[in-house]
Amino acid sequence: MNIVIAGDGEVGFHLARSLSKVKHNITVVDPNSELLKMLEADSDLLTIAGNSTSLKTLREADVANADLLISVLHEESINIITCMLGKRLGAKRTIARVNTQEYLNDINKGMFKGMGVDELVCPEKIAAKEISNLLTRNVATELFDFSNGLLCIYMFRVDQKSLVINKTLIEVAKEHPNLGVRTVCIIRKGRTIIPKGDETYLINDLIYLIARPDSVNKIKQLGGKEDHSIKNAIIVGGGRIGRRAAINLHNKVDIKIIEQNIERCNRLANEFDDVMIINGNGSDVSLLQDEGINETDAFIALTQSTETNIMACLYAHRQGVKKTIALVENLNYIDVSQDIGIDTIINKKLITANYITRFTLGGEITSSKWLSGIDAEVVEVVAKKGSPISKKQLKDIKFPEGVNIGGLVRNGKAIIANGDTQIEYNDKVVAFTIPESTEKLLKLLS
Repeated sequence: MNIVIAGDGEVGFHLARSLSKVKHNITVVDPNSELLKMLEADSDLLTIAGNSTSLKTLREADVANADLLISVLHEESINIITCMLGKRLGAKRTIARVNTQEYLNDINKGMFKGMGVDELVCPEKIAAKEISNLLTRNVATELFDFSNGLLCIYMFRVDQKSLVINKTLIEVAKEHPNLGVRTVCIIRKGRTIIPKGDETYLINDLIYLIARPDSVNKIKQLGGKEDHSIKNAIIVGGGRIGRRAAINLHNKVDIKIIEQNIERCNRLANEFDDVMIINGNGSDVSLLQDEGINETDAFIALTQSTETNIMACLYAHRQGVKKTIALVENLNYIDVSQDIGIDTIINKKLITANYITRFTLGGEITSSKWLSGIDAEVVEVVAKKGSPISKKQLKDIKFPEGVNIGGLVRNGKAIIANGDTQIEYNDKVVAFTIPESTEKLLKLLS
């Protein structure tokens, strides 16, 4: 697929690096020539220094032959104009990053489509939805749904309470024969492990599990996690993500929002009757104590400062808060943040890439999710008739390095894979894969 990405920094670059690894032809347009040189040095793609609203620049990027034009600059008006111009020049499909929530209702999306903007993506809205999901199903640190929720990917950290600590996958399977979950990946000290039966779970391992939604209690059992519900939460930062998270949660959870900007506080107070709005610094320990941090179930730090979010969540964790979520913009901080006790990291680059990647998928891939902090993804692929993978049981198939079949959906029923499983025609297969092995996985299923 020929893809042109217009950006002005990290979101566009992260997306370009991710998509170039799966063999798309990528051209990046960015006004900063020095940053483009750095991108070219470590990625197989083309770069053009220039303004994406310039017809000359768009023609130089060969937008006329683009299968997909993605504009993810910080300024939404530039993204909209870029897509409008690109569509007129011949781009087959266009995606614009926007911040204005009003644009996202169905009537307005239809209007934008008529103007040449096929899809609108709002990272803040996606982030807020992810926060809501994590608080609703709070056993997990990270959570993805596949096949309309029939299969889920959960991630949790092995701690002293975990029943699996210092046991192999085989030992755990024998002790819990009806567990109904499968470990597809282990992250250990920054290293990605595709586990086999003799792999041992160690303390501080990050484990990715595939399971049916009704297996959540078994996952709690496996992880030694306490069964607790989220009844109240403090949100630090009343910006776009904080506001949207409050919209999603205020009917389910008692919410307090701490925001430094008094004008923003007034707007939030006018919008919410049942949310307490506090004007103050969310990293002020005295303020947090006054607001009952030690009696809070969830703490969500969403300020524009990554460092503030990390430190505030760390303090909340030490005060006994059951669930901490931090907005972290620097990808390099993700591993460190989780190592020091923060439950979940929200990163707009990753969630934007996850959302947009689905528009780049071939017909055989029906869904795809990039995983936080590691160079890997989970894909959902429909098995074709006569495919190599359907001719043997999984235990008899030689899989490419970095591939693990987690589960499948057959005739509307979710099945967790094991060595005796045999894939059939039209199964929706959910698999973990590193980017270099995605094409090999697709060949097995084709």
